[in-house]
Amino acid sequence: MESAELFKKVRKIEIKTRGLVNQIFSGQYHSVFKGRGMAFSEVREYQFGDDIRNVDWNVSARFNHPYVKVFEEERELTVMLLIDVSGSNNFGTRKTMKNEVATEIAAVLAFSAIRNNDKVGVIFFSNIVEKFIPPKKGQSHILRIIRELVDFKPKQNGTNLTEPLRFLTNAIKKRCTAFLISDFIDHNFVDAIKIANKKHDLIAVQVYDERETNLPDVGLIRVKDAETGAEHWVDSSDFRQRAYFKKWNDDHQAFLNDTFLRSGVDSVKIRTDQDYVKPIINLFRRRGSRK
Repeated sequence: MESAELFKKVRKIEIKTRGLVNQIFSGQYHSVFKGRGMAFSEVREYQFGDDIRNVDWNVSARFNHPYVKVFEEERELTVMLLIDVSGSNNFGTRKTMKNEVATEIAAVLAFSAIRNNDKVGVIFFSNIVEKFIPPKKGQSHILRIIRELVDFKPKQNGTNLTEPLRFLTNAIKKRCTAFLISDFIDHNFVDAIKIANKKHDLIAVQVYDERETNLPDVGLIRVKDAETGAEHWVDSSDFRQRAYFKKWNDDHQAFLNDTFLRSGVDSVKIRTDQDYVKPIINLFRRRGSRK
């Protein structure tokens, strides 16, 4: 992509998503994803009423007087965006493509995080981990992420959700909030998502197109698998073909719903021709109501 065109696209996404953050998401994000847990702050002399479990025995022995550790709530988060760049995301039959919707969602989450003074990192993946951008703060870092989202060219077309989940588990040592943004056309990630969610706070964002759930009755059509390149002729006027197509997708969605539930992973579904604002706000509210 030419640099002028790239700049124009990045600027357009920045303006739109920053506006959404300022108007809608900022308060919701802060209330739901503010720092969790306690971090060590200092050591001070023991005072009546202090919890004996917080006594620092080494310091107390050194000064022959009881001292306690003081902890403060962690305010800073690390937010990781795991973004599916496989071939199946280059698809859309209505307003926009799946990868374009994923880009905007990722930008909104990134700007929300940076406004909350959190670090943001990215893992781009297909059937391999394509690129890792370590977590950092700052406006220039977020704009770099958006540029990569707009112009990234993956080496592979397939999907393997286990790879980014394993990478997240191994590379990010401190507990983080991770958004897995994908169309989830994969079955072999059950163990990996359970392990990742035990270490981190994982949220699944499923982006899909209406035509992936129902095959239209338009006669004989040629379809191409964007990940393998295989092409097939399909008679969409045959109700058995349409029924098989729908059943496969219904079964796969049931598998995803069950996997997220059993793994304790919050999830949200976003269709390419629908506004993503309401589903994400509803996700934030659901999480907030459980706090």
